[in-house]
This record gives sequence, structure tokens and C-alpha cells, in this order.
Amino acid sequence: MITESEANSLKEKQRNLREGFSDSLGLRVHRSISWLQRAAQEQDDPDAAFVFLWIAFNSAYSQDIGIAYHVSEKGRFKSFLSTLLSFDQDDHVYHLVWTRFPHEIRLILENQYVFGPFWNHQNGLQGYDDWPDKLDASVKKAKIALSEKDTERVLNELFDRLYVLRNQIIHGGSTWAGAVNRAQVSDASEILGSLIPVFVDLMMENPLHSWRDPIYPVID
Repeated sequence: MITESEANSLKEKQRNLREGFSDSLGLRVHRSISWLQRAAQEQDDPDAAFVFLWIAFNSAYSQDIGIAYHVSEKGRFKSFLSTLLSFDQDDHVYHLVWTRFPHEIRLILENQYVFGPFWNHQNGLQGYDDWPDKLDASVKKAKIALSEKDTERVLNELFDRLYVLRNQIIHGGSTWAGAVNRAQVSDASEILGSLIPVFVDLMMENPLHSWRDPIYPVID
């Protein structure tokens, strides 16, 4: 989980480099760090930390792609993750995935409670009776990616699951500090609290990339 000291250090780096940022990069980084700083205040509340960390992630990846192009929310953040991995020449993300959090990531990938088809079946949608088979297939795919240390594929699978958790919490599908199926919230908060600062740092280290404008720019 990100600490206040780590979030403040990231903010200090942003202050030192921001003169070289485009308006779009500057705004996205500024907003994301502000939510990281807020998340750092929730060391004892993984539910709140997860919400603030997801907003920080959203602030970083959300962009105006134009109304002529339909790109799903998942499509946006998967494209963002791919871009960041191409910048990560020092393998900071690789280290977190394969050294710091391999166990936690595996648990999330195998957890039916953050698997979309499971909830579609629970909600009576047609075509999801075979959700256990879908989960097995997804886990097998993830295990192949894990065995091959394919960071991008693992991150895509991981963030698929985290997006389900995000929807569950944001849309009122869980109880704050509840006792049921809560391990994934703590693990997710720890993972996001380590990954997102690295994502923001990679953005700041690559100011010449064509960072698109945020969906909600500042309007005077």
C-alpha cells in the first residue's frame, strides 16, 4: 500500500518536472497523484483505499478518444497498460508482478467473486450457466501467461478481475468493511497501491509521448 511519504515524493517529482509536460500529461498526472495522496491516508481501510486508488488509476488512463471511436473502458486501460509496459525499460512493473505480488495476483485470478461471468449467472443472465468452465479456461490462460512471465497478459487478466471488484464496490454491491469475500479487497489495494505510483512515474518519465487530453479537462 502506498504511504504518504511515497505519494509526497511522487508529488515532489511532478513539481520538478511539470514545466516539461504537455497540458494533457500535466493534468492527468496532477489528478492521479492527488488521489494517491488521499489513498495513502487509508492504511487501515482497504475498501476506501481501493476506491481512491482506482480513481487515481482512472485519472491516469482516462482520455478523450473522440466520439467517433467506440472504445470500452477496459479497452482504454488495456491500451494504457500496454503503452506503459513499452516504457518500462527498468522492469519496475515486471518486478512487482513477478517478485512482490505473484501469490496475491494468483489468488485474485482464481477467485470466482471477482469473475464477471459468475455474477452474470447469479443475476440470471442467459448463457452463463457454464461460468465454472469459463473460469477454468481463464485461469488456465492466466497460468500459461504466468509460466511464460508474460507481464502484459497477466496484467490484462488481473485488471479484468479488479474491474469487476471496482464495479461491485462502486455500484453498492458490497458492504463497507464486510466480513464476506473481503480478502480480495485487501490484496487489490496492496497491488494497486504499488502499481499505480509506478504507472504515474513512467508517465512523467516519458513526456514526449502523445498523451491525449483527459475526458474532463479544466474549463474556466
